[in-house]
Amino acid sequence: MPFHNTILSNKLVILCALLSATGLWYFGYEIQRSNFPLFIGLFAMLFALFYVTVANGKSHFLVLTVMAILLRLIFLPSIPNLSQDFYRFIWDGRMLASGINPYLSTPLSYIESGNLSIISQAEELYKGMGLLNASHYTNYPPINQFMFYLAGILSSKSILGATIVLRAIIILAEVGIIIYGKKLLEKVGLPTYHIFWYALNPFVIIEMTGNLHFEPVMLFFVILSFYLLVINKWIWSAVFFAFSIATKLLPLLLLPLFLNYFLTKGGKITTHFRSSYPLKVRFRESVKNLPKLIYFYLIILGLTLLTFLPFIKADFVANFGASIALWFKKFEFNASLYYIIRYIGFQKMGYNIIGTAGPFLSKVVVVCILMIAILRNNRKMLDMITGMLIATFIYFLLSTTVHPWYVATPLLLCVFTKYRFPLVWSFTVMLSYAAYGVSGFQENLWLVAIEYAIVIGFFIWEVFLKEKMPVEVLKSST
Repeated sequence: MPFHNTILSNKLVILCALLSATGLWYFGYEIQRSNFPLFIGLFAMLFALFYVTVANGKSHFLVLTVMAILLRLIFLPSIPNLSQDFYRFIWDGRMLASGINPYLSTPLSYIESGNLSIISQAEELYKGMGLLNASHYTNYPPINQFMFYLAGILSSKSILGATIVLRAIIILAEVGIIIYGKKLLEKVGLPTYHIFWYALNPFVIIEMTGNLHFEPVMLFFVILSFYLLVINKWIWSAVFFAFSIATKLLPLLLLPLFLNYFLTKGGKITTHFRSSYPLKVRFRESVKNLPKLIYFYLIILGLTLLTFLPFIKADFVANFGASIALWFKKFEFNASLYYIIRYIGFQKMGYNIIGTAGPFLSKVVVVCILMIAILRNNRKMLDMITGMLIATFIYFLLSTTVHPWYVATPLLLCVFTKYRFPLVWSFTVMLSYAAYGVSGFQENLWLVAIEYAIVIGFFIWEVFLKEKMPVEVLKSST
């Protein structure tokens, strides 16, 4: 890049950083989610600034890294104003700090019993999390609970202090994602600046650092696991993948996608053997790698179960299972295909069929993921991550509940692929905040339809149409 253009690029990045900092400060301390026009307008501005920043600062990795960290630090002393979940995090952490198993009771049961002295600020935490959250058993896995516990012991009497502890953990995880995301991109031969499509995305900064959602911790373990697998440290890879499951359960869905990668030594068998080699020869070589795959799965599942062991009591399985089941049988938010099925159910049956449709769709997801694992070429790391991206996309398309922060997983996965439809989704998913109006919660299904029409349309174009277009057409459109 010419020296003059470099100076102009640097000035533009600095200007975008200052404007982004101003907008993110407003998100952290002033904005109300009920003011949707201001909310979506300001977010659109931040998203445009983010795109310009990455496009013009791609050759300045250190500058963008520092910018990503500083923008997150803006939120450090703030109380989340777009989500209530953190009140439950603090409640669970203080329960653990008091030596009480958080899986065996609900906050509501303590409030109704009048036993408010069990944790500090019990009434304030209860009111903050809301009745819906307080009436259900916790569904956060053990490593997540450990982080809540840290907040419970480091700040047992201050909600703000506890949020700072939780936010510091998330920021550290995000830094880890940048570091190991860069290493993984280098290993698979992709530009390292791609990690900033995740790390500088205002959606990620607002939803994760701002609203205290712990997807970054899970995703850090996932990316670290992938990196260790690439450098052939598969045992440690299994350990950290188990940690990801013990933080959020979602990576459980991705386990089948390791099948072809292990059986072909990360694609090495397919390049070593000519296609003219008998199938039985290639099959025999794949079978030799089967024990390693089995050990990999056993380490993951065994270590995951081990993290749950301290919490397993008489009612644990029933309570935890009931909490997880709510996501398939009761909760509805920002769904796509499910809302169409629900509408058909109302027309045919006259009532909401979520109790049967939700579990059925979850079974469809499992079948789809198994088909991707078995039939798709997932032999190399990039192919495997692409398969995982498609699997998570299918999972969310068939889910009854898709909160905005869920999109962080496909967004980070897409960084290591040639697809960018989750990047589009990281903008359109914020349309779901229109549901939180001044008069109460009411989803705008037109906006939900627009959100998914854009994302699914972009997905179809990228996956099925883009590669078939003549090169001349693609060049003229970029």
